Amino acid sequence: MLYKRSSQLFAEAEKVIPGGVNSPVRAFKAVGGTPIFVKSAKGAYLYDEDGNRLIDYINSWGPMILGHAFEPVVQAVIEKAKLGTSFGMPTELETQIAALAVSMVPNIEKIRFVNSGTEACMSAVRLARGFTKKDKIIKFAGCYHGHSDSFLIQAGSGAITFGSPNSPGVTAGTAKDTLLAKYNDLENVATLIEANKNEIAAIIVEPVAGNMGCIPPNKGFLEGLRQLCTDNGILLIFDEVMTGFRLAAGGVQELFNINADIVCFGKVIGGGLPVGAFAAREEIMNYLAPLGPVYQAGTLSGNPLAMAAGLAMLQALDEDRAIFKRLEEKTAYLAAGMEKVLKANNVVFTINRIGSMVSVHFDGAPVIDFQSAAKGDNETFKKFFHGLLQEGIYIAPSAYETWFITDALSYEDLDFTIQAVDKVSKTF
Repeated sequence: MLYKRSSQLFAEAEKVIPGGVNSPVRAFKAVGGTPIFVKSAKGAYLYDEDGNRLIDYINSWGPMILGHAFEPVVQAVIEKAKLGTSFGMPTELETQIAALAVSMVPNIEKIRFVNSGTEACMSAVRLARGFTKKDKIIKFAGCYHGHSDSFLIQAGSGAITFGSPNSPGVTAGTAKDTLLAKYNDLENVATLIEANKNEIAAIIVEPVAGNMGCIPPNKGFLEGLRQLCTDNGILLIFDEVMTGFRLAAGGVQELFNINADIVCFGKVIGGGLPVGAFAAREEIMNYLAPLGPVYQAGTLSGNPLAMAAGLAMLQALDEDRAIFKRLEEKTAYLAAGMEKVLKANNVVFTINRIGSMVSVHFDGAPVIDFQSAAKGDNETFKKFFHGLLQEGIYIAPSAYETWFITDALSYEDLDFTIQAVDKVSKTF
């Protein structure tokens, strides 16, 4: 494939945008080469500036669960834009999407909309601290909750990719209040809690990790976190920015029948527009201004375009609950096909999957946490990434990202992908 136009555009972008991109992982630093510039997308496919068609497995990092340019979402945005793009005042639409979200997700009574997953997680932690009147939080190595200062302590995804998980600019004072635990290790969490008795406000976790590849929770892990939090007066925060409205209509809480105290959303809830949200039971949410003392605000929070896109997306998912089974079946089909050809070509690998999330790790041991994810062979991944790209398949340009399956993918697309994996893996 030729990427002449993309290369030209990247050179132009580097002159006026740091690194030529507005989010670091897009820069291809982890895999080498030049980023692909997209011109348009429809269904399961991306169309780049050089005229290439690519089967898309990142789907804007998760939101496009029904495919790109999903017609009900597009039409909702168009119609709403005709009436005005932002008011900075309340609209009926905000109440409609809030009511629908609360009805779909178990164990939440009120929801506050913001503009990104980062903002949702940042606000959730502030709310937890205000509600409990404690300062410290526990996060897990390799889990990424956005780029707020509190979270850039051995974060996942882009932070791993660039080898600088502790970002300059994060103060020692901020870092001391973030305790780092090992994912899927309850004993480690219990030790941290014991060493910081009555000081921990919240545990924040990706209940299914997606920023060190796809890593499902071990049996009993989430249940154990719930019990530890209940026993020690700690709020449990589920970061469902990736998993919310994707793994089930009610997210991981529904999937595993485990209640979190605060849940963070993003991605799917915005239908492809910048939206985040955090939700909890009324007692906790009423601590937010203007009812309570914990301040949080946003000029564009709940803006009509984002709310229209999100409402159309959630309505489509609510009306077709069978989608989650279809997505799981497609993901299982793809994983089984890749496993078969990788084994046949004597590749050392592990595939993790749950629902419509899947990742390929080039190491033979189980991948259950940050340490085991970091053992993957990155040189093999680079060959894998560029090999698939040449075959017309786009996966995340980082070994530490999950693939997202969309309902727009056909079984012909999946078979084509499996054949491409077979072809590429013969070259390792």
